[in-house]
Amino acid sequence: MILRALADYYKRMSAEDGVAAAGFERKGIPFLVVLNGKGEFVGLLDTREADGKNAGGRSFTVPKGVKKTRGIAANLLWDTPAYLFARPKPELDADHGKSAERAQEQQRRFLAAIRENFPDPVLDEGVRAVLSFLERGDFEGIFSHPAWKGIEESGCNLTFQLDTDAFPVCQRPAVVAAIAAATESKSQQEGGQTCLVTGENDFPAWLHTSIKGVWGAQSSGANIVSFNHDAFRWFGKERGLNAPVGRRAEFAYTTALNTLLAKGSPQRMQVGDASTVFWAERKSRLEEIFADLFNEPHKENPDRLNAAVDALFECQGSGISALHDDAAQFYLLGLSPNGGRIAVRFWHAETAAGIVRHIRQHFDDCSMARKPHQPARLSLFRLLASTALLGNSENIQSNLAGAFMKAIVSGAPYPHALLASVIRRCRADRDVTYPRAAIIKGVLARQARSDNSAEKLAVSLDASNGSPGYLMGRLFCALELAHGSAALHGINNTIRDSFYGLASSTPMAVFPHLVSTHYRKAKLENSRVVDELEKLIEEILSRLEDFPAHLNLHDQGRFAVGYYHQRLSFLTKAAN
Repeated sequence: MILRALADYYKRMSAEDGVAAAGFERKGIPFLVVLNGKGEFVGLLDTREADGKNAGGRSFTVPKGVKKTRGIAANLLWDTPAYLFARPKPELDADHGKSAERAQEQQRRFLAAIRENFPDPVLDEGVRAVLSFLERGDFEGIFSHPAWKGIEESGCNLTFQLDTDAFPVCQRPAVVAAIAAATESKSQQEGGQTCLVTGENDFPAWLHTSIKGVWGAQSSGANIVSFNHDAFRWFGKERGLNAPVGRRAEFAYTTALNTLLAKGSPQRMQVGDASTVFWAERKSRLEEIFADLFNEPHKENPDRLNAAVDALFECQGSGISALHDDAAQFYLLGLSPNGGRIAVRFWHAETAAGIVRHIRQHFDDCSMARKPHQPARLSLFRLLASTALLGNSENIQSNLAGAFMKAIVSGAPYPHALLASVIRRCRADRDVTYPRAAIIKGVLARQARSDNSAEKLAVSLDASNGSPGYLMGRLFCALELAHGSAALHGINNTIRDSFYGLASSTPMAVFPHLVSTHYRKAKLENSRVVDELEKLIEEILSRLEDFPAHLNLHDQGRFAVGYYHQRLSFLTKAAN
């Protein structure tokens, strides 16, 4: 399902964006070796930007790279200095000449690859010039060039260009046609099998192209499909034959996924430790706003989140009805590293309209009263960060982000670990923040809907809510305020600092003491506030039959929301 959806997306990209054709890929090439028609060195063309933003160089369409292992394997018409000029990185020369011998063999393989693919180089002037240059072996002009030292030390990729062209030799029409014909011929050769992805007859890909751009994975890339241990093999079959994915399908799905994961891609985002990509089977408005719905507001354009959310809540007759009626399949894929492989953290496929409906429900469930300067709707990042130690995204519980994201887009109950993480942070920090209260309300709302319960937490203070947990949260806040007007101004060392954890989990152990202490010692500076708090405390106590010995996790959540509602209500009145 995943590979098929990616392969289909490649077809869509091919029609819309002119993505690399079969047998080719997009690759950053920092330097082009410029030759004349006789194969003589003319100069080096630096494709990097002056501000250093694209240190990897401009992207060019080049022949698809070979799978690099410990052995020697040369790319066609592009590679590192070791393959082009038999010059390895300088730090490798400490192995007593072994690297130099290896580099000589690498260059021989590079030349052999060109001759094998172009047995008649007369057909193209560019290929002829490259072969003439390499066979002559006169590289002194390159080695004396001011840029050579940096090229040699970095081991970056290079390719060739004729001085009469504005594009590399590998993009010349005759070269492209020859590579495309060879690629098609390999796929149609005898011995093909039914491709597991497309169902068509194709020769199986022996090794699959590495997937790059997954956060935390190896910089050289990792694989979704690979077999390198006997336990993973099927009746002794080797490598790709264990899951025969045809070469055309392999190229399509790897090209699509690498494009989605590429740096700067608008269709990727980081959700916890999961690199997440999304796409639709056809052009969809949801593709344009999806990342803005979940990422932090952009520094240069902080209104992007609000604009994206507003698009979800626009009525269907507003001109954005396509969002609500779009029947196109929309796909969401979360990936995380697993050694040399990539693990699928989550996968969801549904119509764009269905996902829009679920995201709207998420924002409704998490809607919570707030201070005037706080945003009406919180990003996924801000919600998840509120569950982590010090609000640091690196401390978000493993697997929580992916499970939360999947619950949002599928409309399922939020993961149980989400509520536990929030409650734990409320108790540890002795503070119920706006994002934490929003999460708790959302969890309880979805749980009630799943259980067909009539319970519904209000957005702001609900004086009619008779839940013991909610009432005790309100009572705890009132007692905190009653122990000193300083509490209203955020001064430390209130009863919240000493007793919040115990009060929210084991009320019987704390509340009798707090209530009795209140009646003996409560002294406030403002008599109006005194009367108001006294009435509130008496009213809440009259509705509580007893203080339970223990509150379960959901009641601890109700306690937190009750506390948050009551405190925000008092702070709002104090501000006015």
